[in-house]
Amino acid sequence: MSQVHAPQVVKLTSPGVGHVAPVAELARRLAAHHGFTSTIVTYTNLSSPTNSSALASLPPGVSTTALPEVPIDDLPADAHIVTRILIVVQRTLPHLLALLRSLLDTPAGITVFLTDMLCPAALAVAQDLGVTRYVFYPSSVMSLSMLLDAPELARTTTCEFRDLPEPDRANPVYDLLVDLCLDYLHGDGFIVHTLDAMEYETLEALKDLSDKGVYPPTYAVGPFLRSCSDKSAEHHCMRWLDGQPDGSVLYVCFGSGGTLSSTQTTELAAGLEASGQRFLWVVRLPSDKDSCGSYFGPGDHVDDPLIYLPEGFTERTRGTGLVVPQWAPQVEILGHRAWGGGGAVGWVPVALRVELVAGDGVLGRAGAGMAAIRRAEDERREARARRSGAASERPGGRGGAAGGGGRGDEGADGGREGPIARKKARQLQAEASKASVPDGPAHQALAAVVDMWKCAPSSPAVAAGGL
Repeated sequence: MSQVHAPQVVKLTSPGVGHVAPVAELARRLAAHHGFTSTIVTYTNLSSPTNSSALASLPPGVSTTALPEVPIDDLPADAHIVTRILIVVQRTLPHLLALLRSLLDTPAGITVFLTDMLCPAALAVAQDLGVTRYVFYPSSVMSLSMLLDAPELARTTTCEFRDLPEPDRANPVYDLLVDLCLDYLHGDGFIVHTLDAMEYETLEALKDLSDKGVYPPTYAVGPFLRSCSDKSAEHHCMRWLDGQPDGSVLYVCFGSGGTLSSTQTTELAAGLEASGQRFLWVVRLPSDKDSCGSYFGPGDHVDDPLIYLPEGFTERTRGTGLVVPQWAPQVEILGHRAWGGGGAVGWVPVALRVELVAGDGVLGRAGAGMAAIRRAEDERREARARRSGAASERPGGRGGAAGGGGRGDEGADGGREGPIARKKARQLQAEASKASVPDGPAHQALAAVVDMWKCAPSSPAVAAGGL
């Protein structure tokens, strides 16, 4: 009697804790609830201690492996972080091909191959091997829709984005990202770490386009909630938060890679001080050359980032603010009663998120090139309004709530818009809590995707060939 092997998922993740951590959590869920084994594939290039820590304490059945290091010393020293990542992805494709072939030759084979949002070039490798393949997208559906529309934007326009500090099209990363967006079309679908209630309109718009054969289908399987750790709860900033009024503290952090220049650091410090707002600011070493300089952590730097703050800043703001060098326990902070920025869940904060790709102007300002998505969204809004007999809603620009700056004990209310944003955040928090309970919408959405994977034809071992 032949032995039955657990289905196996191979997950290729790009560097950066914001990419690695959700992949690890997905692997845990697939193992715990669906009986899948997983192989998480990382890159030796551009690795960091923060990436390694995100892969610690994986459950049985989840293994990791790293693609060999490839040379990138021919790239300019100031090459954009996305350029570096995409070049590494391209140059490791032969190693990935060999790895997938070896896994196909195992008794378990490969049930499905998942590639990170920055590694869709790998989809062609899996496609050539006959493997079912999806893009795991750990960011928002809105940003995915922007990327999907980027090739059309590039094809139909020739102008520069004049409001940016440098011409986009002159940046080498521009063409690389357009190719990345085209590579998405080699996938069988998108697994997105988002909440249906948070991005319903955009998800429905993408569904309409998918039904028409424009894009692969999109599945919202979030949120993945990471529980607070006892060790992180002991961080000194948590004790400071304990002493602050409810909803009064603005959390300032620019993601795992966001790096301010020296001037921006000074200006932000001046703004926080002048506002009188209670704040907790995670300060990293500034860089006047690389806006993603913190992406892989502090590296060999030994400087204290606090010495780059304006003289006397920490003393003058001691009563209202706290600055923390390099790192703070974000999940614990966003779950604390004193945080006042507004957000859905600790794992999916809404306020003060920095989408580095869009923020650096690689593909233009938010909203550029969004014609197809916006038309689909507008048509759906108008149809819904007609059905309800109400007046048509006017499209309200980009989605997403944001926390603003109140003053002192009044909380981070952000003027007139602040209370509205905070109310919306509370509603989303309730939706996220409902979605993430056992057998809730998030678990059901992932289970539906897993059922599709299990029904897909198994991928046999493929004879030798080459890229």
